[in-house]
Amino acid sequence: MVEWLLRAIPIFKSVHIAALAIWCGGLLVLPLMLARHRPALVSEEYRLVRRATHVTYTLCVTPAAVIAVITGTWLIFLREAFVPWLFAKLVFVALLVVVHAWFGDHVARVAEAPENHRPPDPAIALTAAFLPMIAILTLVLAKPAMDWVVFPDWLLEPRGGQMPFEVPSR
Repeated sequence: MVEWLLRAIPIFKSVHIAALAIWCGGLLVLPLMLARHRPALVSEEYRLVRRATHVTYTLCVTPAAVIAVITGTWLIFLREAFVPWLFAKLVFVALLVVVHAWFGDHVARVAEAPENHRPPDPAIALTAAFLPMIAILTLVLAKPAMDWVVFPDWLLEPRGGQMPFEVPSR
């Protein structure tokens, strides 16, 4: 089993990166799609725009987000990456999840009350999505030591609980 896990790490990384690309790309496109939701549109045109936004969010962006989070979680444990920069990255991932939920709220409001819904300003929404993405990318590529941050020992080491499989040590 250990051998299989060692060979699976590149697969998990590839799936994680592909899912992140789809998730982040979708979060950059959704504000622009939401900006097209205007009450002045003809009924049929509005229906097409609303449906395209809904399908993009529910069938593309959200599944990619779930896959990115699941594979990322597996990579943390497979690589035993209990390092400070990773915890900082997880804070920005949580912010990205909040932005994702915010966009989802707008997608739902468009469907429920189109005449009363006003989508967010695309510049603000794009900035809200782009800033955590840049922070995550910076932390992943730089992997700063962050020695100035003091973490409790229980965050930096595995707790020694029994996993359902053998985890390779490095």
